[in-house]
Amino acid sequence: MISQLEKEIALRYLKTRKKDGFLNIISIFSFIGISLGVAVLIIVMSVMNGFRTELVEKIVGFNAHAVIKPYEIPIDKNKLKNKDISKIAKNFLFSNSGEGIIVNKDYTKGILLRGYKKKSFKKLDFVKSKNFRGNKNLNIKHISIGSELSFALDIDIGDKLSIMSPSGIQTIIGDLPKQETFIVESVFESGLKDFDLNVAFININDLEGLFDLEKDQREVEIYLNNPKNIIFAKKQLKNIFRNDIIYTWADTNRSLFSALKVERNVMFIILSLIILVAAFNIISGLTIFVKNKTREIAILKSIGVQNKSIQKIFFIVGLSIGSLATICGVLFGVLFSIYIENIRIFLSKIFNLSLFPEEIYFLSKMPSEINFFSILLISFFSILITCIVSIFPALKASSLDPAKALKYD
Repeated sequence: MISQLEKEIALRYLKTRKKDGFLNIISIFSFIGISLGVAVLIIVMSVMNGFRTELVEKIVGFNAHAVIKPYEIPIDKNKLKNKDISKIAKNFLFSNSGEGIIVNKDYTKGILLRGYKKKSFKKLDFVKSKNFRGNKNLNIKHISIGSELSFALDIDIGDKLSIMSPSGIQTIIGDLPKQETFIVESVFESGLKDFDLNVAFININDLEGLFDLEKDQREVEIYLNNPKNIIFAKKQLKNIFRNDIIYTWADTNRSLFSALKVERNVMFIILSLIILVAAFNIISGLTIFVKNKTREIAILKSIGVQNKSIQKIFFIVGLSIGSLATICGVLFGVLFSIYIENIRIFLSKIFNLSLFPEEIYFLSKMPSEINFFSILLISFFSILITCIVSIFPALKASSLDPAKALKYD
């Protein structure tokens, strides 16, 4: 426990005094360093959390949450009536896919084609969005392409393009790849450049005819009530469809999210060094402070104040600086994260700069998501460092010999 005397002496030492000018400068720099370190760490973590959430929402909005793919035998459709599926899924659709080559004038490009029935295509989230242009029916011999592909091919709704399939047709001169012409019926914009450039949609009957696929090879796309609860959902689906292949949006994008996680952890470590360096300034400041207070420490010991109390006094001084700096850093970091979009707009206008351009990041505003667990972790880490660096000056103060200190003062 901390006594009232220890509190009063520590508080007295924390107050600014003119003769301790150099010490005050060190304390101020330590305070500012820790505050900025904590604030920047919170801001960066919040922005990276926001980016991840936005990315997940875009991926989930464009792709099935889980896919059941037949293995050797067709999918048992009766299993889709299972009560466990109705609890976790809001919808399921049949689809098929194949890889072909777009042939348009002098331009050729590989493309992933996904096939749906008319009614199924209308249920997809990106089709319902305001960025979708054109007819939402996926009619026979019509195609829906991404905005990036539309730009690359210089075509729009009503134009035609040809798609070549690796499936061959026999002719008198040998096997030739199938090639069919489609009319562009609609243009979508998912917000992810790779999808908008490399994926297109046609009627499932057209797709199966173009790639010589059977209806028994159709996959089942599952759309969950809560896409983030994907681990539990996958376990449930595996228990039902034991003989089929099951993969999720998290499986297909595992490398991307692993890279984001590594980047986030590296940023945490690098920015934590700012707090560490600032905290070590406390050692310098308190060591000088102990030297300046040698006579006062000797007097305290002479009147019976124990070494433990001396240690507590200087430990409180160091901990107070670190704790107050951490609190200020948290408040600044949280407020900045909340109003980061307003700050971005303000800075863009003041300096006439395009900060976070939408055409590059495909986001209308700078994302930010405050994670209170991360804030607690950062605060704990900051205060822990402050506690550790305050121990050495406190021990040094308690080890002073009062007789020698008073003799040579």
